Amino acid sequence: MTPTILVVEDEPAILELLRVNLVDAGYEVRVAPDAESAQPMLRERLPDLLLLDWMLPGKSGLALAKDLRADPRTRELPIIMVTARGEESDKVAGLEAWVDDYVTKPFSPRELKARIKAVLRRRAPEAVRGMLRAGPLELDPATHRVTAQGAPVHLGPTEFRLLRFFLARPERVHSRAQLLDQVWGDQVYIEERTVDVHIRRLRLALEPFGADRMIETVRGSGYRLAAPR
Repeated sequence: MTPTILVVEDEPAILELLRVNLVDAGYEVRVAPDAESAQPMLRERLPDLLLLDWMLPGKSGLALAKDLRADPRTRELPIIMVTARGEESDKVAGLEAWVDDYVTKPFSPRELKARIKAVLRRRAPEAVRGMLRAGPLELDPATHRVTAQGAPVHLGPTEFRLLRFFLARPERVHSRAQLLDQVWGDQVYIEERTVDVHIRRLRLALEPFGADRMIETVRGSGYRLAAPR
């Protein structure tokens, strides 16, 4: 799945520069000229990362970042602040709003892309297009291929997304609600027991390779991907 970046920037020339460079880097890019336009877009669908200008008309980028961090739905959204304000006090204010990184204008597109990749790796590791491995399992996000001990594993789309999510976060326990939010999407309203159905399908697909036991049920908490024993 192509990572999505929402760019909030009011200067058309900079917005186009960012859009062209990010599309060229393989990202899906959505754009907004101000915080007021960005908010309904964030309600509709969360991006993988928010690239946010500080000095916006109306509500500032800093105020928007603080609001997003106060909302449980957007608290973990990766945010990079892009701004001409380079004073140390400004950087401190940005970091105190819990943005993930701070880039000062003028900036190098190459450096910005490297920072975006680093933030995605930390905050949303499955959004980075690298091979994911655990035990006998290998998953290639770019080709959507999964193998176990070198043999192909045939998965449905939902089971693929589940496995990718687990492989990107090994040993961490995830509740059914978290899996629904992160794998199905926060705007999809389905019952939590649907997660159990797809976990069973994933285990059945992995069973011939002895990898089904890696998807562990944590009683009272949810599921996790454990190292093979």
